[in-house]
Amino acid sequence: MSLGYAEKLSFIEDVGQVGMTEFFDSAHVLQDKIEQLAKLIEKSRHLVVFTGAGISTSCGIPDFRGPKGIWTLQREGKPLPEASLPFHRAMPSMTHMALVGLEKAGILKFVISQNVDGLHLRSGIPREKLAELHGNSFMETCPSCGAEYYRDFELETIGLKETSRRCSDEKCGAKLRDTVLDWEDALPPKEMNLAEKHCRMGDLVLCLGTSLQITPACNLPLKSLRGGGKIVIVNLQKTPKDKKASLVIHGFVDKVIAGVMELLNMKIPPYIRIDLFQTILSQSLSSDKKFVNWTIRIASVHGLSAPLPFIKSVEVSFSNNQNYKEATLDTQPFLLKRRTVLTETFEIFLNLKFSDGCGCLNTRIEIPFNFQDSIEGFKLDKNATLEKMRDAAIEDSKCGQNAVVERKTILVPKSETTVHAIVTNVKAFDYQLSNGDMKPMKEGLNGLKTTRKQRSKGRKRKTRL
Repeated sequence: MSLGYAEKLSFIEDVGQVGMTEFFDSAHVLQDKIEQLAKLIEKSRHLVVFTGAGISTSCGIPDFRGPKGIWTLQREGKPLPEASLPFHRAMPSMTHMALVGLEKAGILKFVISQNVDGLHLRSGIPREKLAELHGNSFMETCPSCGAEYYRDFELETIGLKETSRRCSDEKCGAKLRDTVLDWEDALPPKEMNLAEKHCRMGDLVLCLGTSLQITPACNLPLKSLRGGGKIVIVNLQKTPKDKKASLVIHGFVDKVIAGVMELLNMKIPPYIRIDLFQTILSQSLSSDKKFVNWTIRIASVHGLSAPLPFIKSVEVSFSNNQNYKEATLDTQPFLLKRRTVLTETFEIFLNLKFSDGCGCLNTRIEIPFNFQDSIEGFKLDKNATLEKMRDAAIEDSKCGQNAVVERKTILVPKSETTVHAIVTNVKAFDYQLSNGDMKPMKEGLNGLKTTRKQRSKGRKRKTRL
């Protein structure tokens, strides 16, 4: 979890049992249990996954109750663990991406998460198939129209408080609120109702990396039992619900799920992160109409006052035939003002230096400058453009690819706002590295292929970038 999130929570004395002993099944027992779980998943017709902090520890995010958990160390008076990456740059784990593969294959029907790290959404689980019971540190919501806004920066508040931004719907404009619960906040009814519905429908509820201590969320998996469903728990510590489970596995979640995916002969999809930003080029004539006063700004797509966390600095240079002085912008807002002769045309080169956690150091963007030329605006199919970028990133096995998604122009005063997309992370997964000598089965465990047609996704919720 985010250390910032833990620090923002109101203080309470009793956070439940912490410092819990970890248990590890022997290699032989673990292998047997992984095979049992694979068979259960293959037979399942309504698989629901219930996740806790344990699925994100391999992402560099500390848990709460483990031997080195945040609350464990707090109680012992020890320094808090350090996250290996900035929270906003944490990447989904092998388990996160395996769940995406299961969802795309039509096997996984719903995910219920107690985590606030946003990694299920970032991994690619559809919003309509996800209940985030405790909120999302990167999600704002409009209390008036219900619109959701998924940010690339961690919100400054928790406790369902108002933030500094407003709903972008012109008919609404209400102040937005964060979605992360504090201790005394009730679980959101919309998320809870969906979670209860799918647990009742579930013939298999797979609990991953959760101690199942926080009520009422921890009781959700039990609702599957009334309809004859089964519960499987994968966790390093014992849980209060172990006796209700058909199978309890003590092992690292990534290793267990990697083994299951290999037995099901299913690939774990790579994680591709694409970030957006906008450039704003504003131009105006000088009073004597001989010069152009212009400003270029590199800003967040979430608003001019919003932080741009994945860009550390911007180096600005110009085409070779110009003698303009280069500039380095190393503080936000990234803004450069210049004056040039009216008739001059040239290229502006932006060398973007990325922050820690990005998979590449930098990329370059070119922006043409011609005050006397009129540039038309356009809006591409965003999803199709991003999909092409993902395909290219997978093929190249590297990041840095960029594309223009949208351009808006204003004639008076002249300005153009361009939305750019950049691939900032590419991460592939090899379950053989995680799981030893296990060999994939070309057919399903019962001789049947495991891929199923994806069923209707149902009604989608409004989530905006």
